[in-house]
Amino acid sequence: MASRDPGPQLRGRQPECETLDQLVATVQDGHSSVLVLRGESGIGKTALLEHVRAGASGCRIARAAGVESEMELAFGGLHQLCAPFLDHLGRLPEPQRDALGTAFGLSAGSAPDRFLVGLAVLSLLADVAEKEPLVCLIDDAQWLDRVSAQTLAFVARRLLAEPIGLVLAVRESHLEAELTGLPTLEVGRLSDSDARALLDSVTPGRLDERVRDRIVAEAQGNPLALLELPRGLTPAELAGGFGRPDARPLANQIEQSFLRRVRSLPAATQRLLLIAASEPVGDVTLLTRAAELLGIDAGAAAPAEAVGLITIGTRVRFRHPLVRSAAYRVAAPEDRQSVHRALADATDPRADPERRAWHLANATAGPDEAVAAELARCADRAQARGGVAAAAAFLERAAELTPDPARRGSRALAAARAKHQAGGYDAALELLDAAELSPLDERELARADLLRGQIVLASRSARTALPLLLKAAERLEPLDPALARETYRDALYAALTAGRVSSGVQLLDVAQAALAAPPGPPPARDDLLVNGLALMTAEDFAAGLPMVRQALAAFRTEDLTREEGLGWLPLASRMAFNTWDFDAYMTLSARLIDLAREMGALSVLPSAILLHVSAQVLAGELTVADSLAAEAAAIGEATGSRFIPQYVTMVIEPWRGREASARQAIDTVTRDTVLRGEGKVMTATQWATAVLCNGLGRYEEAYVAAEQGYENPQELGLAIRSMVELVEAAARSGRQARAAEVARRLDELAQSAGGDYALGMSAAVRAQVSEGPAAEALYREAVERLGRTRVVITYARARLLYGEWLRRENRRVDAREQLGVAYETLSQIGVEAFAERARRELQATGETIRKRPADVGTTLTAQEAQIARLAGDGLTNPEIGAQLFISPHTVEWHLRKVFAKLGIASRKQIRTTLLKGTAATA
Repeated sequence: MASRDPGPQLRGRQPECETLDQLVATVQDGHSSVLVLRGESGIGKTALLEHVRAGASGCRIARAAGVESEMELAFGGLHQLCAPFLDHLGRLPEPQRDALGTAFGLSAGSAPDRFLVGLAVLSLLADVAEKEPLVCLIDDAQWLDRVSAQTLAFVARRLLAEPIGLVLAVRESHLEAELTGLPTLEVGRLSDSDARALLDSVTPGRLDERVRDRIVAEAQGNPLALLELPRGLTPAELAGGFGRPDARPLANQIEQSFLRRVRSLPAATQRLLLIAASEPVGDVTLLTRAAELLGIDAGAAAPAEAVGLITIGTRVRFRHPLVRSAAYRVAAPEDRQSVHRALADATDPRADPERRAWHLANATAGPDEAVAAELARCADRAQARGGVAAAAAFLERAAELTPDPARRGSRALAAARAKHQAGGYDAALELLDAAELSPLDERELARADLLRGQIVLASRSARTALPLLLKAAERLEPLDPALARETYRDALYAALTAGRVSSGVQLLDVAQAALAAPPGPPPARDDLLVNGLALMTAEDFAAGLPMVRQALAAFRTEDLTREEGLGWLPLASRMAFNTWDFDAYMTLSARLIDLAREMGALSVLPSAILLHVSAQVLAGELTVADSLAAEAAAIGEATGSRFIPQYVTMVIEPWRGREASARQAIDTVTRDTVLRGEGKVMTATQWATAVLCNGLGRYEEAYVAAEQGYENPQELGLAIRSMVELVEAAARSGRQARAAEVARRLDELAQSAGGDYALGMSAAVRAQVSEGPAAEALYREAVERLGRTRVVITYARARLLYGEWLRRENRRVDAREQLGVAYETLSQIGVEAFAERARRELQATGETIRKRPADVGTTLTAQEAQIARLAGDGLTNPEIGAQLFISPHTVEWHLRKVFAKLGIASRKQIRTTLLKGTAATA
């Protein structure tokens, strides 16, 4: 240590200490700060955390540490951090309180969504920090259980205006995905001069220069190595350097040093260390009880404490994780088993049944059905608390200990399913392979096929998953008709997403198989939706349309359970869009997004947002769409995904004609490594490019993109909408024959669909390839029909096209009427590029265009606008925070900025001010 004012500083760590001091100062000033300390084992991350603790005067300190043997026990690390604050639990909103209580085993309930747990932790820490700044220090984060690591990453991304500091120490290359995007400080190795000084400060007696140089070289600037490597040397070796072995990997050298020191201790002390290493919760009472069962006196700890390997106070703490590893590794297998048996006997089966079962499993050398059954029961309890990773670990070990081959296969299959839910795709596939080696019954084999397809769909691509899902659906038909129907639903959805599959299973194959399957049990709406889509594919659009429409009506009016809603509404919403049923599209996508928010289901919420954004854009509600985009950005920050917000941006920005942001979003989605090559994603990027370029009047570029977007019309959705862009681009670039051909095909689909939306769109398209009175009649029909719908953008574009045609016909007065309405409407809703087209056409008619005042909404950021809208709708700060995955304190911070920008003093004025701003642009 070298002296500094106001306190000591770690040798060679001045830049790191200054960064951490700034973090503490930021928290003391009332703002949040997050930092990931990343570095190799022994590099000094723990010492830097201690530096933070020592310097955080006036702050409350919360600590937690990951433990390697605890990685499979869900919420263990999170419970360490939050346990001192559970008296604040009653102050949380009820859904958050219930989720966190269930996760920590304080109450019974259904499995909580991990992101709802994350929001609860965020709210809990924010509540604690109301009284005094809070600094949370997480050591060995690489050994946190996965759900704790993900939750802490969620919290880290949502901290903003709370006086909370969060510092996570993690080994290099660990938790890359979870911690992506968080501020990181790489803790490097010490310089040679600092390394020599540190070595001299801890080495008694004379140290030969050559020995010093060799130790410094072998330690490679690692402080722990500098402290531990000399401990294994004799005085003669220190004085002259004799007898040193060849260099080995550094981590092994450090661990070997600890192994030698553990082996030098008395047998009873080694046994006591083994107990502590086997049960790392730090419970002194549990350690003492297990030691008594093994006949070990509590005084056996003294030799280990004397040499600094362990500290026993209110909690049991090892000097370093490698000491724990060494204490466990040095023991014989039979000694480990006896210690785990003692710990199982010492653990209260009612208070901690899962840990007791885990110790029993580690105490068992061979197959044991009683232990396996207890592990399976623990898996059920862990699953109920949302601990899918723990459930997977219990089931995997249960399968290993199950003597009966058939039951072993069933448990391995269950373990694979839990691993899949936990995101452990490779491990799930390995367990699935193991399960299929057992004598599974036909139902289990079919479920194995389904699980394999789901894993591949989640981890690889829709194209690869298609044949697996189809095989599973066909196999499930005679065994579980309801599950078979759901599997056909997922296979059809995957086939629409895969789109342009060049070989193998096609959308048509899935459709034909679904039509040949026997009907499932009620409700009939499910069969109607699946079979209607299948008929559209196997025969034609008109054949399946009545069934789809009937299904959509049922989904709009009938009650749905949460599981049914999350399972069926994505496809139902998508089919409403595909069939021009705009009212159903708006209603069902809104219902889906509300349900996903209510359940905190971030696995579904992103796709729900995408669906509803598109509906709101078509309705001309770009301000609402911006709010949804801000929510998507919040989810992206919480999950570390750039794809979610960029895809939403790609749906909105082309309509505005903001080329830079639109191109950036399109490029990001195009380059996405997971979805690259999926037909639906390719079509979406090409449609977005066509809309952008048509708005900007760059028709050649629009034509190329739209042709590519229309390559696979069986994808429906944006493939059909690409036809609209294609006709306009082709007609404007002199390709009249191609424009007429596509217009005829679009009209066939629209005539089948019927309704003002489809027929109005068709009329606008056909008008562009017609002439004279026929063209004018079609333009008038388009304006009349679309004017009766809520599809404002399409209505305004029809007015624009009609006005442009009238000006080309030299009917300037008539053109001004259409172009004026188009300009006002498009400008008001923020469709800037198309509005600019209307403005230029108006000027060409001789019209003087008044400059529109700025919308007050443009002075707010997207998140500020969303918070303002929600506050104006009467939502409280906690309700807004729950919807946007931020704390109530951060909501209040944003609202203060909203008040300042809008020049208002209270929430009551927000709605009126926003409405006035909108009216001013009309």
